[in-house]
Amino acid sequence: MTKKEKALAISKILEKQYPNPSIPLDHKDAYTMLIAVLLSAQCTDVRVNQITPYLFAKADNPKDMVKLSIEEIREIIKPCGLSPAKSKAIFNLSQILLDKHKGEVPRTFEELEFLPGVGHKTASVVMAQAFGVPAFPVDTHIHRLIHRWGLSNGKSVEQTEADCKKLFPKEKWNKLHLQIIFFGREFCPARGHIPENCPICSRYAKK
Repeated sequence: MTKKEKALAISKILEKQYPNPSIPLDHKDAYTMLIAVLLSAQCTDVRVNQITPYLFAKADNPKDMVKLSIEEIREIIKPCGLSPAKSKAIFNLSQILLDKHKGEVPRTFEELEFLPGVGHKTASVVMAQAFGVPAFPVDTHIHRLIHRWGLSNGKSVEQTEADCKKLFPKEKWNKLHLQIIFFGREFCPARGHIPENCPICSRYAKK
């Protein structure tokens, strides 16, 4: 079986398990999604969704966000971890959106990745889920699963992203990103994984 054939078989399993995957981070527009994704670094989506209502009640747009101090933002987001860096990034990127983008979240990878605290993965999630632009965001979980399934060598997230983009059809990238995340949580965890009970690993795991 070629990698392309394996990818097709895996995508069929994912489609059957999660035909309509929802975006796991609560948001109402591109800005609130950007902030939620930024907060999710080294933090669970569940925790982020517990904290963002408090933050967005005070500021759900760049104009209101910069009225808060970095310290105020930090106090609210502290349970998400890395709060000193994240609070600075949220404040500073909000200011940049006001100064350079008329308060709107930019719609290009380059402009998004220029914002403080926004790396390629965060930019990819926003482009995919907020704007519908084909992207294949690879976080540590997706990186681990794609390697476990023998679809990439696991050397870097950049390599995994490149391999996924070659193996899966472009029109499925955005949905697959979510399907793989949900599948990993339910069937293919990092620890305590039982391959024979996993619908994908029982058939296609890297030997």
